[in-house]
Amino acid sequence: MRVFFIGFGQAGGKIVDMFIEQDKKLGTNSFRGIAVNTARTDLMGLKNIEMKDRILIGQTMVKGHGVGTDNVTGARVTADEIDSIISAIDIRGTHDVDAFVIVAGLGGGTGSGGSPVLARHLKRIYREPVYALGIIPAPEEGRLYSYNAARSLTTLVNEADNTFIFDNSAWKNEGESVKGAFQRLNNEVVRRFAVLFRAGEVSRMGVGEMVVDSSEIINTLRGGGITSVGYAISEVTSKRTKDKRGLIGGLKNKFGAKKEANEEVLLGEDRSAKIVALVRRAMLGRLTLPCDYSTAERALVLVAGPPDEMDRKGVEKAKSWVEENIAGVEVRGGDYPVNSEYVAAVVMLATVGNAPRIKELLDIAKETKEDVIKSKEKKSSMFEEGIDPLFE
Repeated sequence: MRVFFIGFGQAGGKIVDMFIEQDKKLGTNSFRGIAVNTARTDLMGLKNIEMKDRILIGQTMVKGHGVGTDNVTGARVTADEIDSIISAIDIRGTHDVDAFVIVAGLGGGTGSGGSPVLARHLKRIYREPVYALGIIPAPEEGRLYSYNAARSLTTLVNEADNTFIFDNSAWKNEGESVKGAFQRLNNEVVRRFAVLFRAGEVSRMGVGEMVVDSSEIINTLRGGGITSVGYAISEVTSKRTKDKRGLIGGLKNKFGAKKEANEEVLLGEDRSAKIVALVRRAMLGRLTLPCDYSTAERALVLVAGPPDEMDRKGVEKAKSWVEENIAGVEVRGGDYPVNSEYVAAVVMLATVGNAPRIKELLDIAKETKEDVIKSKEKKSSMFEEGIDPLFE
């Protein structure tokens, strides 16, 4: 799948910068992207996105200093300069793109306010689907950030074709500050979504037996709403297999070739069981957004790893297990051969119906709004109204 990333704001820019870095290292040319921000210093801190692809907006309004977590201003600036953003996307090239993905932290100002505006315009101009990858803040980051995220997400789910969510609070280690964990959290985001978005592209290891191409992902996401992703990895069994085969080689001389054939069948069963167990771990473990997986309308299963570790029967069994545990009946899946010492399983749960963390976020936002209204009503002045000012 060929993806055009737009990193909006500080968090979005850093994450897209990491996607581009990984793509360069692998030499797959699956990803391209730009960064958009109202803060010049954030754009200058990027390492892998080319300077010409770093777009500074809002110079007349905020002078390159950012919008200060004011997402209303972020939305206004984006709307005013949408033509320059679209122009930068066109110059970078869109003729072979399968989808657009807007990446943003939803608790701030620029990405939070600008992402829904950009999603609306991209959908109006291009035929390709427009997805969002939104990072929602942990409650301890502050009520303002939760309020911003709730307003942004409520708007974004209506503008994007589907919205992936990564919840910082679900991934922050106990006793760890979110600020200190940002780099680690960003790595977790890229690790999961890079495997998913790269599916279907021809790798150095060839094409998978059950290819998951861009149309499979697009059809899984077509219902809109929010989507959560599960991920699990396991070391390859190649070394253990070699050891077994060494032992088998010794037994072969004693018992003949039939023993080796039986052992090969067992190894195949082992691969199948390993894939099913890995997919179960991915879905039942820590999701990018904690949710009730049984409310998902559609799902996609992707297994990536060395070709020798792939097993069609295992993928089919894993798909059947996922289908038994979600609300819908549409479960797509396949394998993606890569040169790695690990086997990874990705489970995409699309259009989730119940995510307690989202409800909590919306409740915090409602309380914050009520408190702001009350504080304005109670606002009093220490100066007497009866004193005439120098001028009106």
